Amino acid sequence: MKGIKIGLLARIVIAIALGVGAGCVLPEWLARIFVTFNSIFSEFLGFMVPLIIVGFVAPAIADIGKAASRMLLLTVVLAYTATLFSGFFSYFSGLAIFPSMITEGVLTAQPEGGAVLAPYFTVAVPPLMSVMTALVLAFAVGIGSAQLSSVALRNVMSDFRDVVNFTIVKAVIPLLPVYIFGIFMNMTVSGQVGQILLTFVRIFAVIFFMHVVVLVFQYCVAALFDRENPFRRLGTMLPAYFTALGTQSSAATIPVTLRQTVKMGVKSNVAGFVIPLCATIHMSGSTLKIVACALALMMSGGMDCGLMTFAGFICMLGITIVAAPGVPGGAIMASLGLLSSMLGFTDADNALMIALYIAMDSFGTACNVTGDGAIALIVNRFFGARALR
Repeated sequence: MKGIKIGLLARIVIAIALGVGAGCVLPEWLARIFVTFNSIFSEFLGFMVPLIIVGFVAPAIADIGKAASRMLLLTVVLAYTATLFSGFFSYFSGLAIFPSMITEGVLTAQPEGGAVLAPYFTVAVPPLMSVMTALVLAFAVGIGSAQLSSVALRNVMSDFRDVVNFTIVKAVIPLLPVYIFGIFMNMTVSGQVGQILLTFVRIFAVIFFMHVVVLVFQYCVAALFDRENPFRRLGTMLPAYFTALGTQSSAATIPVTLRQTVKMGVKSNVAGFVIPLCATIHMSGSTLKIVACALALMMSGGMDCGLMTFAGFICMLGITIVAAPGVPGGAIMASLGLLSSMLGFTDADNALMIALYIAMDSFGTACNVTGDGAIALIVNRFFGARALR
């Protein structure tokens, strides 16, 4: 029994189920203890968000900028373009599909007879800087480090990234199930949980379908350069897809992704360059999920979902989640600041985003790594006959 490990997704599902059950039976004095924990934990998350952005975005930009080869430039442009396409495809698809599935105001309306639990006390933990300040600092430090080739600065950034990652792995991730438990317990007490769970199921089905459409589109585009059957190519990448479903990590799936990419006919030197790079910068599946979940929650809450608001959010999201922590849910952690600052999300909204995202984390990761093969096919068309320099 000691060797049995429960994954984060399973813990989140258990937390949701226990939260719903606890909301029906716990006395108010005991339930308010968990509400108090949630209040403190949300402050801690807000404090960590700028540190996550600086800790992961700055080293990623420095690493990407250390080389100036045309292959690097092409790979980065293709990865970012694919990420943006997925984000805008998710947005416009959501606008067309979600209104018929989601009841407006379900998150803001207070059901008759419902109660709102208040924490016993709160502890303010203000962040060191705003989200935009953190982004600008990350860009400045990352680009400056790349241009100056500063080994000392790069070592500092690497150590700081390790500290932030350690905090996420040892503190944030283990406490997330308790946080989700408290959120759903509170929603059960207020009478909102039934509508929320029904919305979850509908969103999951739509997001999975959109993932399939994005992958088919990516390989059809790659076929314009590769001139091979895109569905056969996509079939070759299925082992990487299913491996990512299990690992929930693009980095952990790299060996399988590399092997299957070479099987598609991509030169080994091209695959060896593109696949590890895309494991950190190509986030089509993650961006699609975050945009779809954010749009659904905003529609549920009756918030403004204008194109200009989401256009800026999608463009910044594609940069912010680059080299997100190599842990389940890393992308959503890095995006919490943008959700709050650009879309006006509250702590409760962010908690629902975390639950929604992690519940489909493996599918987003699988979409990311499978799409890496399509990018490699395109790069191989231009550089496959050359040695990597």
